[in-house]
Amino acid sequence: MRKFLLLSLITVLGFNYVIGQDVKDTKPEIKYRRSSLHTILIESDKFPYKDTVISAYNNAPFPDKYNNHTIGEKSFNPYEFGDIKIDTTDTAAKADPTGKINYRPVIDNYFAQKKVANKLVAKWFNRQEDGSFDMNLIGERGSYNASEMQANIAKGSARGVSSLADAGVELIGNTFVVVSKFNFVSNEIAARIIRDVAKIAASRIPNGMLSKAASVAADLAYNKMKEGYSVWTTSYLYKLVWNDSTEAVFYNDLWMDKTSLNPAKKDAFDNSDLFKLEFVGDEKATGLVLFSLKEKRSEDKIIAIATVRTIDAVYAKLQKAYDVFKPKVPLHTGEPITAKIGMKEGLEGGEKFEVFEQTQDPKTGLTAYVSKGVIKVDKKLIWDNRYNAGEGPIMEADTIPVDSTAKVEPKVILDRTTFKGGKGFYSGMLIKQLK
Repeated sequence: MRKFLLLSLITVLGFNYVIGQDVKDTKPEIKYRRSSLHTILIESDKFPYKDTVISAYNNAPFPDKYNNHTIGEKSFNPYEFGDIKIDTTDTAAKADPTGKINYRPVIDNYFAQKKVANKLVAKWFNRQEDGSFDMNLIGERGSYNASEMQANIAKGSARGVSSLADAGVELIGNTFVVVSKFNFVSNEIAARIIRDVAKIAASRIPNGMLSKAASVAADLAYNKMKEGYSVWTTSYLYKLVWNDSTEAVFYNDLWMDKTSLNPAKKDAFDNSDLFKLEFVGDEKATGLVLFSLKEKRSEDKIIAIATVRTIDAVYAKLQKAYDVFKPKVPLHTGEPITAKIGMKEGLEGGEKFEVFEQTQDPKTGLTAYVSKGVIKVDKKLIWDNRYNAGEGPIMEADTIPVDSTAKVEPKVILDRTTFKGGKGFYSGMLIKQLK
């Protein structure tokens, strides 16, 4: 009887297993040198569900392929840093009023007035109220000896010391800021604009029957497209400028620790224009929000999921478009070849990744990455790591017949993505996507 009940319950509810995972799979997270990231939101005017969208953005998980280099202020009012002009002649701009605004001058003014680059550098060197620096964070993130690095600076030998130069290239120079602007608009607006343009084109067709058919098709397309909302996101990517000359001035003229406090150096750093952020590029992404009577989640929850997934999508686009922003990700296992990336990073199957082995250049002491081959994403084994991916519709037991003799096909839940190609790879080797 117990066996029958158990089989019936399994048949009704189904069961899941996680591929590649068992009791022995308790491997600790691999530590590697990530790029660092600070994110900022450009505040928006009123739009439907604004509070829900903003809350979803603020509570979204931090991108886990980057060090969290948050420096405090997470949003700003663009109208305080320049004039905002909208190009209303563009169709997309009419549907999304933020779509054709160039926010770069406003962002640049914000960076300059708020000394954002200075604050990023200050965080790297754990700057205190008295203006003193230390190497603790750099040591932690880069697995360096922080005390030894500080001693080298104290000796005046900062230039030419391999660990300091390596930290500059590997860590500080890979510090990014992503500034995002989004809106939440009714799909009816965009659908209406597309329909109106199509109808104008249809009216110019000489053949009356074809013209009428094209107009009807425009109406049908409009009725199909108008339901729901869309989250429109534009993100601007910036990189902290950290080069040999910046590094030399910082260590020689601005650096001080607890043993060498100097009020003049403190003021010099506070007022310095040495540190800059350079623009890398921008990308846009749109997420569709549709409400269904069968959906058991609240409208706010649906909107929140769509918002976070749209943010993930625009980050994936930035990573694919700009090589400097692409994270290096460690292999989780070498046989089979797997890594903890997936659909959130935009993987669809067939993408190629180069495999690197991290070494140290014996001549310079700098970290070097030696290419060891190329692997390709197995389209059948891609991890769905998108936000709330596991929250599907709840299964209604009373709609499923109980049959203890029925075969139960297990639902495979992936917790990593599998790759094809190459041999001799091992856990901890780094991979980076190729264009």
